[in-house]
Amino acid sequence: MQPKSFLYAESDGIGTITLNRPERYNALTFEVYAELGAFFKQLASRDEVRVIVITGAGKAFCSGGDVEDIIGELFARDMRGLLDFTRMTVDLIRAIRTCRKPVIGALNGTTCGAGAAIALACDFRIASTYAKCAFLFTKVGLSGADMGACFLLPRVVGMTKATELLMLGDFIDAAECHRIGLYNEVVDSDQLMPRVKALAEQLCRAPQFGLMMTKELLNKAMSFDLETALEAEAEAQAICMQHPDFRESYDAWTEKRDPKFQ
Repeated sequence: MQPKSFLYAESDGIGTITLNRPERYNALTFEVYAELGAFFKQLASRDEVRVIVITGAGKAFCSGGDVEDIIGELFARDMRGLLDFTRMTVDLIRAIRTCRKPVIGALNGTTCGAGAAIALACDFRIASTYAKCAFLFTKVGLSGADMGACFLLPRVVGMTKATELLMLGDFIDAAECHRIGLYNEVVDSDQLMPRVKALAEQLCRAPQFGLMMTKELLNKAMSFDLETALEAEAEAQAICMQHPDFRESYDAWTEKRDPKFQ
């Protein structure tokens, strides 16, 4: 659990990843992309971790792919080589979304390009007032549909606003991100990590099996029709009713005490 290209700390069930290239506004390199995707997969099966937090060092959360370390090198690649890279980037998003544990994005500053896509893939986005955001891809001649953005963003902010953000690629400030539902909360910068810690602790105390089933169904329901969704939820709930956490909740209520979930 000692990554080479970013920082990691673990305490009381909370695993915190810190992107750590502050001099480059935490821009991503090939190594960071690959290790971060693999690390989320590792955390998904780590019993000691119940909630994952990802944040950035310095003034930015993440400014996207590093222009010098990535973009310049891509010009030397053929189509197969380019696909190897773009599939690695989407594998990171897949790893975040398919991780059945809650993932909190603690957006400490500028969040753009691939950084905005990573934040979008998180389950919660708590931001500082300095966390302006942009899906910059069209600004550099690429498609706004990158790293899951065209799939996830309309489901978060609606098709009209998603079209605007992905086609124009303009920055919007943290207050606007909160207004349109892209950010869950915006707080003063000195309150960011205390607020994130409080949320993570709340999620740690919650019944983990129920949270896992909720995230799994949220992912699946994105492609369900109504009848499929209703049946899937009925089955998921019946499964949860067999889990010890359901019984513990009832026993705690009858005994007038706080529940102690597994």
